[in-house]
Amino acid sequence: MNRIAAPIVAVDAAPNRDVLRARRSVSVVMVVYMTGEALDRSVPCVLADPLVDELVIVDNGSTPAQAERLRALSGQDGRVTLLSGQGNVGFARGANLGARTACGDHLVFLNPDAFLQPGCVAALVREIAGQPVPSLVGGRVLNPDRTEQRGARRGDITAVSALLSMSGLAKARALSRFEVHWEGETLPDAAVETPTISGACFCMRREDFEFVGGFDEGYFLHVEDVDLCWRVRAAGGRVLFHPKAEVIHIGGTSQTSPLKVEFHKGVGLARYFRKRAQGPGQRLAAWLAGPLVVAAAVARPLVRRLRG
Repeated sequence: MNRIAAPIVAVDAAPNRDVLRARRSVSVVMVVYMTGEALDRSVPCVLADPLVDELVIVDNGSTPAQAERLRALSGQDGRVTLLSGQGNVGFARGANLGARTACGDHLVFLNPDAFLQPGCVAALVREIAGQPVPSLVGGRVLNPDRTEQRGARRGDITAVSALLSMSGLAKARALSRFEVHWEGETLPDAAVETPTISGACFCMRREDFEFVGGFDEGYFLHVEDVDLCWRVRAAGGRVLFHPKAEVIHIGGTSQTSPLKVEFHKGVGLARYFRKRAQGPGQRLAAWLAGPLVVAAAVARPLVRRLRG
């Protein structure tokens, strides 16, 4: 068993770093928390991809049975590095930990309930080559029936656009420019610049990731991908959506309470709007709106439950 210099994290079966550094290699980083059986389908898809040199699994929490399967996998396959023992530190911190541990020059961040489709990694890696630093390329995220998933490509998410989009007011022609969800738009033939992509599957070079300082660990769960896209663009880089880099994403597989998930999403959005606020007026408005954003997020699963 190999170990990195992090007292709370156990690392199993790390691959030969000298081999991976000999070329522009690819590491997939996956943060796991009570994912369930979808993880058992996702991992083989990653390891079947011929371009993947390493899979770093950050186990923020699993059932005893699944944790044992992950330990066995890391012992059997030299491409798998398992980080465990840190507890549930949240997605952003876990992803940063995985990125620091990874050996690859390309970092592909993948949800544990997402299944790489053939050619996805190749398309992402090819597209990011030659892009300015920092850049980020997101894949086309599909539902199990292969329709494009909501949130796979989005406009610029501001307090105004989020409010108008969530309320449905952005469907009006006069306000359509504020609609943040673009999955209904015509699919482009090639990668195109898109303000915000889904964190379910995207690629950055190591130098891109380090340039922007990785994920903001002030987010615990959700919105950290929106924040990352915004910071890449603010730094003069490019965020691209690749229509041919496909991944099937189940979503909602975590055994965490939906109310808790929506709470973290609301807290994340409120934090993001505070970060983006400019000037005393906007900052005050962002702080005052924060509780409303959290309440609206928590109310959504309750409303869905009442509607049956």
